[in-house]
Amino acid sequence: MIARAPYLFLLLILVPDLYLDLHYWRHRFAQQRRLLYWLPTVIQLVLTVILTYETHFIPDNITLLYIYLLMMGLITAPKWAYMLCSAAGLALYKARHLHSKKTEKKRKNYGNLVGVAATMLIWYVVLYGAFVGFEKLEVNHQTYTSPDIPKAFDGYKIVLFSDAHVGTMSGNRQWLLQRAVDTMNAQHADMIVFTGDLQNIQPEELLEHKQLLSSLKAKDGVYSVLGNHDYDKYLHSGEEHHRVQRLPELIRLEKQMGWQLLQNEHRTISRGGQHITIAGMENDGDGNKFPQLGNIRKTLANTNGFIIMLEHEPASWRRTTVPDGRAQLTLSGHTHDMQFRLLGWSPMDMLNIEWNGWYTEGKQSLFVTAGLGGLIPFRFGATGEIVVLKLEKVKR
Repeated sequence: MIARAPYLFLLLILVPDLYLDLHYWRHRFAQQRRLLYWLPTVIQLVLTVILTYETHFIPDNITLLYIYLLMMGLITAPKWAYMLCSAAGLALYKARHLHSKKTEKKRKNYGNLVGVAATMLIWYVVLYGAFVGFEKLEVNHQTYTSPDIPKAFDGYKIVLFSDAHVGTMSGNRQWLLQRAVDTMNAQHADMIVFTGDLQNIQPEELLEHKQLLSSLKAKDGVYSVLGNHDYDKYLHSGEEHHRVQRLPELIRLEKQMGWQLLQNEHRTISRGGQHITIAGMENDGDGNKFPQLGNIRKTLANTNGFIIMLEHEPASWRRTTVPDGRAQLTLSGHTHDMQFRLLGWSPMDMLNIEWNGWYTEGKQSLFVTAGLGGLIPFRFGATGEIVVLKLEKVKR
């Protein structure tokens, strides 16, 4: 992760300290105290160098990465906020011509006060998100109505979860996954579906949780698709031998857990002589940052009637599923609701993309879940969720 843009991280760490030292520390503190203020920055710079030489996108010692990111949130981000507020306050002061010699001693940079308030807010968000918000879980009840739903499936209950990232729920966090599994089983669903990103980077993460995940039960079974993290995209480019082995290993483990992994294929669920189709595409990303392996023609070959499509990336819905026109309902994940909302607002609101909740295009609908976990153990205002989706038949 850090190795992909080490110079960016170095600049993020250094720039605010250079500003603070130039404008405050060197004028107010003795040399020894100045060095003390620089100490956290030195530690961060050392960690950046160490993480730069990690061969994987996610280092084997993931705790080191969590410590590093926590320091970025508690130290670097507040310094940037303070620096920007202070610089803006200083610029505003000068723009109003309040820096004459006569008033020099009395001038106040009110941007500093705003910077202090911003620092306090950032500390709250980071600490709450890392130690409280990530441990919260919601059960999100939704209803999908359509005249195309067969009468025998009116009231059919589907439990949807996504983006488990079980490597983040290892050790003393496994209780989070246990709670999620217990909550899903308590719904007595007709079907459980998982829309990808079971692991962070490697199948070995599943071994600790294999028995627990195997205990998921639904009348018509558990169906899943692969997400971008389930492929080998985040392994070092030189590890071709491991690449060949690891994806088949993940597939083998999912099947051993009793899950029906759909790789550009579908299954038919029958009741009372009527049926619905549960289909699943492989990850259909941009082909650059995210694997583009989806094949909707293969996935929906020889299908008809009511179709539920599982697809990890919601961007694929408008690009692939809507033009095809056959799948009435698509379920996705991937976005995690950005794991951040402040007073109900998310930066994702500024993007014209499908990223959370319901979207409709003609007779086709997409639901994007906020997901269960995350690579980084942090959630603020975007609580992890399990979705309980009820199918309801309506008249045309």
